[in-house]
Amino acid sequence: MDKILNNLAQWASEHPFWWQIIAFICILILAFLIFFITKRYILQWIGRIVKKSKTDLDDILFDPTLLRRIAFIPPLLVIYNFAYIWPEFEETFHRISIGMIALFVLLVVGSLLTSLNKYYEKSPWAKNRPIKSYVQIIKLIIYIFGTIIIVAVLIGQSPWYLLTGLGAMTAVLILVFRDTILSFVASLQITSNDLVRVGDWIEVPTFGADGDVIDIALHTVKIQNWDKTFTIIPTHKLIEVSFKNWRGMQVTGGRRIKRSVFIDQTSIKFCDQKMIDNFAKFGLISSYIEDKITEISEYNKKHGDESTSLINRRQITNIGTFRIYVDKYLKRHEKIHPRLTTMVRQLAPGPNGLPLEIYAFTNDTAWINYEQIQSDIFDHILAVVPEFELRIFQNPSGHDFKKAGMNF
Repeated sequence: MDKILNNLAQWASEHPFWWQIIAFICILILAFLIFFITKRYILQWIGRIVKKSKTDLDDILFDPTLLRRIAFIPPLLVIYNFAYIWPEFEETFHRISIGMIALFVLLVVGSLLTSLNKYYEKSPWAKNRPIKSYVQIIKLIIYIFGTIIIVAVLIGQSPWYLLTGLGAMTAVLILVFRDTILSFVASLQITSNDLVRVGDWIEVPTFGADGDVIDIALHTVKIQNWDKTFTIIPTHKLIEVSFKNWRGMQVTGGRRIKRSVFIDQTSIKFCDQKMIDNFAKFGLISSYIEDKITEISEYNKKHGDESTSLINRRQITNIGTFRIYVDKYLKRHEKIHPRLTTMVRQLAPGPNGLPLEIYAFTNDTAWINYEQIQSDIFDHILAVVPEFELRIFQNPSGHDFKKAGMNF
């Protein structure tokens, strides 16, 4: 064995170039094997232990992104420790290794802070006291100082040297690259807060934009409007103004209907027996009419109002019955989303009558399909109004005045 080692040492001294090439390849293979073992076995073993634990904290802290970043550190330590094999490049390898290790440590710290914020957001007091903005500021400060340290290590200078030079150039950089800096910060905010993605439908009234986002660059956000025109918005301007993102509607799978039918208030009245018998024939509300009559009859008997004046006892109204009919019609409609809010309500009466608002969500978010569903629903509602002896309110037209004049 000693003879083999002596022969190997003699060959290495006689052929230093090839010895360094072979050593370089061996070190790379060793670093790769350590990376593979760390990522495939050690970190997966840690991940299984974390999943088996009863607490949620370790599940959030040791997320896959953080573990993947940790896996890069051991192979870099191998390269750092074996850099002496190449004496002329030893210092260079040391700097590069330390710089890369510092980079991944920086990324691990960033992932750890993000994970801590996710854990905090699950707590009951996070709603009133969010810390996400503070975490982002801390991460930004850490990244800035970490970048300075990494650059200082790579060029072999003191971090204080870079800070001194950076301070002298700050004013010039701000003036020359003002828009770039603002756009870069805005891009970070858009990305970190997931405000806008390519493919989102957004409305930006300030810039007259209403359509799909087709490109997000450093300086501009490109929107294709529904009329096929394009609106180009500076990235930093997008976060300075109010805009609406319709992604939530697309993800949820329900598009809101919020429209009112205006009822002529002079057509609202109590229901007589003939009207009640007629309503009982409507399949959607037949059971409601039956239950309501029983409930009202028992109430009036209990309070001794069965045979007194109409205004002294509870009665069914045509507007209330119509409201229940529309509510049941919507909840039975196959195009209305069953898991989202469905409601029919009265708004405050006004000069245009009594608004009866339909609030529901269709289960199809495509624009054309949504409009067809909404139109079909209101076609039916408007057509069925006279069946409840109600009238739709509308301002008189020339035809109405003409008819009125013919009666005189």
